[in-house]
Amino acid sequence: MKICKVKGNVWATRKEAALKGQKFLIVVRIDEGQKEIGPPFVAVDNIGAGVGELVIVTAGSSARKASDESLPVDAAVVGIIDSMDIDSGS
Repeated sequence: MKICKVKGNVWATRKEAALKGQKFLIVVRIDEGQKEIGPPFVAVDNIGAGVGELVIVTAGSSARKASDESLPVDAAVVGIIDSMDIDSGS
């Protein structure tokens, strides 16, 4: 799983039939200091995350199983982060 920040939304009127009714978000992976790591990517969202929120994203076969049905997706939002506690290493 990855910690990501929601950057925006994606709308696609034409898509695979199994994806009808799904919400898509643009997310970018972040490090413990909330610095962006790598390029943004699209994740399906069944839990209602919004722009600016920190989320937990799963990828690969786990993403396909994140909903009640097996979807043709590579990434899925599986949690909205309320807070994080990180050891400063001091």
